[in-house]
This record gives sequence, structure tokens and C-alpha cells, in this order.
Amino acid sequence: MGCDIGQDNEKPVHRVWLDGFLLAACQVTNAQYGRFLEEIHHPPPPFSSDPALNGPDQPVVGVSWHEASRYCEWLSGSSGRRFRLPTEAEWECAARGGRQGALFPWGDALPPDYRDRCSRHWQQGPEPVGRAAPNAYGLYNMCDNVHEWCSDWYAPDYYLESPEQNPRGPAIGIRRASRGGSWRHHIKMSRCAARSSIPPEFRYADYGFRVACDIE
Repeated sequence: MGCDIGQDNEKPVHRVWLDGFLLAACQVTNAQYGRFLEEIHHPPPPFSSDPALNGPDQPVVGVSWHEASRYCEWLSGSSGRRFRLPTEAEWECAARGGRQGALFPWGDALPPDYRDRCSRHWQQGPEPVGRAAPNAYGLYNMCDNVHEWCSDWYAPDYYLESPEQNPRGPAIGIRRASRGGSWRHHIKMSRCAARSSIPPEFRYADYGFRVACDIE
């Protein structure tokens, strides 16, 4: 976990052991999130009327960390399994797809179709989920499209003291961790180890999430 050539908050590189877990193949879509909103009678997120952002197969955006967590609670109640947001460690493990040390899930360079996707799909919003090739674990858009909320509180120096087994972030904080790239960025794909964070109440047009659950 981490990267020696990345930002200071990605250092030091360290080995982490994780219990087994499952991660959704795709980011939660507007259609999926819409069913949640209808059932709990919750108002839609900002940007829901923007045609560049509200396609049914696009990832839902403008969702705060609290709302993403509430979606996980709703999904748990309706499915009988305990869904949650992934930890930073789980997200990075999943993004790497078994390629230890690689900058991206597919290697150390941007993929051949990067420029085409930028020009065709990422002008005004994210592309529909699951359109590009998955990583070796069968997961789509792990390092692009929208930032994804993680469960952890964020601290820039957390790696200096994080436990070797199942790290879950600091006990307290003012920002929540997030991972992955963003359609709004100049470089729209993020390295597997790159970290980001914002306050949990913020709602941005390039912030979404995907769900995780424990293996029972």
C-alpha cells in the first residue's frame, strides 16, 4: 500500500493484510440511487437535473459521505447483507487488481484509449459505468470517472502509524478519505495509491461511491 514516487501522504510504502471482502463491480448509478430516494422519500442530490450528469447508467454524483453511508444502510436492510463503504486499504487493494507496485491497475502508463475517452466521454460529466475494460478483479472505473468515498477518516500521516491488519483510518477527523480519478480533472485517471479527502458534508459533481461488504 502506498507509493514512493507519489505525494507525501502516500508514504511510506507498507504491507497490509486484509480480511476477505467483496466490492461492487461498478460505481452506484443514478438509477440505483433513485430507488433508494423513492423508498425513503429523500430529496435528490444537487445536479440531478443536469442532463450531463443524470443519465440512469452514469454514477450518481453530488452525494455527501453521510448520504452514501445511509444508502449502504438502506441496501443492507433491503437485502439482508451488511453493505458499507470500503476502507482506503480495501479500495487500493481492489484497484490494483493483484498488480503489486504498478501505478495503475493495468501497469505504469495511461491506457491506449485514454485520449479517446477524454474527448468522447469526459467533457461535461462522467461516462456510464462499466464501459471501459475492467481490471484483473473484474472491477470497472476503479481509477477514473468519479472520486469514490471511503469509510475512513483522513489523516495525511496515517501511514506512519496504521496497523498492519485491516487498517480503518484514524478514530477521529474532519475530512473523509476518497479514492479514484475524476472527469473534472486535467488528468482524469488517478494512480492506485493516490489519496484525496474532503469534509463529509460536501457534495461535489465528481464525487460518487461504490459499496463493499464482508464475506460471511
